[in-house]
Amino acid sequence: MGLRTATALGTVLLAVLAGCGGHSASSAAPPTVTVDAGSQSVRLKPTQYCLDGEGERYQVKPPVVEVSPDSPITFTVPDEVAGQGWSVQVFDDKLAQKIGEVDVDKGKAVFDVSSSDVAPAAFYLVVVEDKGGPCGVFSGAWPVGFIRPGGDTAGNMGTTTPAPSG
Repeated sequence: MGLRTATALGTVLLAVLAGCGGHSASSAAPPTVTVDAGSQSVRLKPTQYCLDGEGERYQVKPPVVEVSPDSPITFTVPDEVAGQGWSVQVFDDKLAQKIGEVDVDKGKAVFDVSSSDVAPAAFYLVVVEDKGGPCGVFSGAWPVGFIRPGGDTAGNMGTTTPAPSG
């Protein structure tokens, strides 16, 4: 291999490596949250998240899961969310009115609830990361809808996701 070929190869290799390094922060994906409801398991994508110090909003339609009364619902968050602290907010079937909120102990990655713990037959639960990370008041949010028998089975559950509160 001649000097000119080695130099050209080295330049190409440097460009490829620099390109890979330059995209690592922007190509990082936000974490997912897992919800197990009865025999179903669903991975939730965030509607918003602080990634590398930048608040990002995502176009995500929250999944809707059919559950029987008294079905166990288990949320599992990644370590970075558990370390920041998080809560589960309860919303109506339109994701418009916050009904309640349960704080989860900081550092705890798993939270259990029953589908009958919420009064309406159709509702949303939103995992909300606590504020105060690298993005200040901007935090992560992962919504999921639930329908029990007698709930809104016409598919009219909300299609937009508000920013989490408090």
